[in-house]
Amino acid sequence: MIMADVLNSPPACSNSMYRNSHQTHSYFCSRTHDFRIRCSAYFNLGFRIKMNCAKNHGFGVVVLLEGPRTSLETAKQGIPESSLVYKLSKSRNSCVVPNKVANLEFEAACEEERKSSWEGEGDDISENGSQKMLPPWGDSAADEDFDDRNNVDRHSKMSNTIDEIYYLEERNEEILSQRMLKLSRSNKVRSALALYRSMEISVLLPSSHACNSLLTCLLRNKRLDDALKVFEFMKSNEIITGHTYSLILKAVANSWSHDAALSMFDEAELDERAKKYMDTIVYNTMIAIFGKVNDWVQVNRIWESLKDNGLVGTEVTYRLLVCIFVRCCQNELALDAYLEMIRNGLTPDDDAMEAVIGACTREGKWDMALDVMQSMLNDDHKPSLIACNALINSLGKGAKVELSFKVYDVMKSLGYTPDAYTWNGLLCALNRVNKHADAIRLFESIRKEHKSVMNVHIYNTCLMSCQRLGLWEKAMQVLWEMEGSGFPVSVMSYNLVIGACEAARKPKVALQVYNHMVRQKQCPDVFTRLSLIRSCIWGSLWDEVDEILNVAPNGSLYNAAIQGASLNGNACLARKLYVKMRDIGLTPDGKTRALMLQNLPKA
Repeated sequence: MIMADVLNSPPACSNSMYRNSHQTHSYFCSRTHDFRIRCSAYFNLGFRIKMNCAKNHGFGVVVLLEGPRTSLETAKQGIPESSLVYKLSKSRNSCVVPNKVANLEFEAACEEERKSSWEGEGDDISENGSQKMLPPWGDSAADEDFDDRNNVDRHSKMSNTIDEIYYLEERNEEILSQRMLKLSRSNKVRSALALYRSMEISVLLPSSHACNSLLTCLLRNKRLDDALKVFEFMKSNEIITGHTYSLILKAVANSWSHDAALSMFDEAELDERAKKYMDTIVYNTMIAIFGKVNDWVQVNRIWESLKDNGLVGTEVTYRLLVCIFVRCCQNELALDAYLEMIRNGLTPDDDAMEAVIGACTREGKWDMALDVMQSMLNDDHKPSLIACNALINSLGKGAKVELSFKVYDVMKSLGYTPDAYTWNGLLCALNRVNKHADAIRLFESIRKEHKSVMNVHIYNTCLMSCQRLGLWEKAMQVLWEMEGSGFPVSVMSYNLVIGACEAARKPKVALQVYNHMVRQKQCPDVFTRLSLIRSCIWGSLWDEVDEILNVAPNGSLYNAAIQGASLNGNACLARKLYVKMRDIGLTPDGKTRALMLQNLPKA
């Protein structure tokens, strides 16, 4: 048996001999200067052969020659027994395209053409019609020119449309699948793809595992078009798996778009044949695809579709859902996913539980957050410092100071060092229950022992305690310390100091802070001027009140000034401010109108 296999890079010259007791046959293949390959086989007149398989698939050709008693036949015409001429030409195009695999055309040369051909090649053919054998390296001059062009072709980029097949002596599908698996794992994409195509043409079915490995190899080498062809082959032969869909959907989303992957996913859901292969892993893949772009709407839709199709999510499913929903600020959906996970008997990992703690703290559900942290500790999990800080802040907002400090103790037992967020959460918790003096003492302790964690937020929390207690001197001291330490002092900080002066009935100090604030090129807001007006009213600094109103006329400021003047017995000033307020188009509130109605007769 003789096999002639034409591949992508055939040798420049090949010669094959077969001997038996009676005959000698010669097969010769050479490449011409126009990059066409002429293959000739000459046989003695008494020998008859049969073309057992000569298929032209657009890939390549496998030729089997066997048997002494039959004649050579082709699909279109017979070839005389005395000679056989094969012409190799490019498929789809008559021009020469480098690195294209050619197909084989079979033609019978008429006697006149054969005779003229032999006459032209008289030096190579003997009188009895047998061809003189050239050495394996062929003609040196022709091969030199061919090698130069072949070197250029070798470095050219291989076309994605190259199709190769092999003649498969092995017919065992399991063995061939193992070979394909090994080639794919070795990233030999060209050989693995050629073996797959050879099996496809030979009507041999590779295993699902081998095809999935081939898909991974193709996608690793960014050959999505070939991967889609393999995918369609697997679908048509019903050897597709959920892993196959996951690979293709992820590749389509990365190479084309998320919408293209969604369209393919929706189409598979509508196909009853394909739907049975859609397992939870496929849904996890789609959830991850849209989670990367924070499209929580599509994530929620895919989650609902998973439940409608009777599938149950895995730990990976719920971890993705919780983390994506928390990242997209959909805390209610995150908590729903967590509760469903618990109902299904699944155990969340550290990432999911910490995300749930964050969602609970944002929704004000400190009790649920505390339960989640307790369950983490019971399972010997170690909550992160961020989770502990979030819970301390949530408990502080819920006025649970004792629980806040218990979480602080647990955090220290876990080996964490409190940071600025920890201390600020504890200070806010003390302020929430009106323990402002304790908050100031804790601030002093932080300033002495943990000076490195001091920031603007801790200073402002201390200023808030000073404002509530009216400790204007302490507030001034903290303000000067902030400026001396190089921290950026915001309008909020100045407002808190002015508020402390207002609570202490120190209007002149408040005006000094206000003037200093302006010199520092900080723009006072409405709250600054409201506090300053109230402070000046209590100090009967009416000229300063009028000056502040003229700088930035505002309805809230005029209402505060009129009400303050009325309550302090200065009805004339209150009426004057009321008329001015109406003249400039500002609208008084209900309390201002009521006070003016009471004071008008007295005026």
